[in-house]
Amino acid sequence: MKRFTDLADFPRAEVQQLVALAQRLETQPEPQALAGKVLGLLFMNPSLRTLASFQAGMARLGGSSLVITPGQGTWQFETRDGAVMTGAAAEHIREGLPVLSSYCDALGIRAFAAGEDLEDDLADKRFKAMAALVDRPLINLESAINHPCQALADWKTLDELPGSGRRKFVLSWVSHPKALPLAVPAATVHMAAMRGMDVVVLRPEGFALPPAIMDKARRAAADSGGSVAETADRAEALAGAHVLYAKEWGSTRHYGDELADQAQRGSLKDWCLRDDWFAGAAPDCRVMHCLPVRRNSAIADEVLDGPRSIVLRQAYNRMPAQMAVLYRLLKPGA
Repeated sequence: MKRFTDLADFPRAEVQQLVALAQRLETQPEPQALAGKVLGLLFMNPSLRTLASFQAGMARLGGSSLVITPGQGTWQFETRDGAVMTGAAAEHIREGLPVLSSYCDALGIRAFAAGEDLEDDLADKRFKAMAALVDRPLINLESAINHPCQALADWKTLDELPGSGRRKFVLSWVSHPKALPLAVPAATVHMAAMRGMDVVVLRPEGFALPPAIMDKARRAAADSGGSVAETADRAEALAGAHVLYAKEWGSTRHYGDELADQAQRGSLKDWCLRDDWFAGAAPDCRVMHCLPVRRNSAIADEVLDGPRSIVLRQAYNRMPAQMAVLYRLLKPGA
């Protein structure tokens, strides 16, 4: 494995092998597996779990890591081609990234969506431009339209739940005071479809996921024996659901238009996930969220602190899942 940038790059069996490796490393540590290896982590955007879990995972495998946050102790980076650099950015990625990757055995990059042009973000142009400058093993720490590290950890979390056979997985939009990127919902709906689950995207009008995301998930479902549907009907979506994955994202109808997005989400305060969502329809449904989460805006305290919530286990699984990725990328013969 040379790069880990999208679960869709791998056959389902190989993803399952990665999850099995994560489980093995969790119970049978190899504290010197990556001794002498250096992981570089470039964060163009904030992080808690991705940053901390990669550093902890690399340390538990015997390696080391360095973190670069442009503009905080280093030069600010310019990412635009052809830019006349007379502003705050003092270094272009065309020099910065090759230099940084030359110091490391692998490099991870986080670069969020600009949130202005939907087609550009769906094409992941910014991340792909940065990836083209890296000649080392590369990890997508979250790009405009993908978060494979989160998706792999979520796969492991779902494997830990009781029961077998076809399962109903609901990805539900929940309220947030501002528009958030599509990376996690895109990665999540694809991951669940790739697992062969019956996936339902629950969202209010104006927040439908773009056709490119849904079509990718439907192709994965066709290969795995699952299904993908979408609805704005909460009762229909939650009937018989085994998992509800709550997530916030921006209006796709008004993508890049902050005022129109705010006006649309202003009437959707009842999309805060509460216990009454599950009344009768999904008595044993578990709740997931990638975190961070706005309490009592996206998910109520009663749900986050209640028996349905597995968000902390989900967050923990980021570390062993990423250890498996690092092991495959950097251990000779792995």
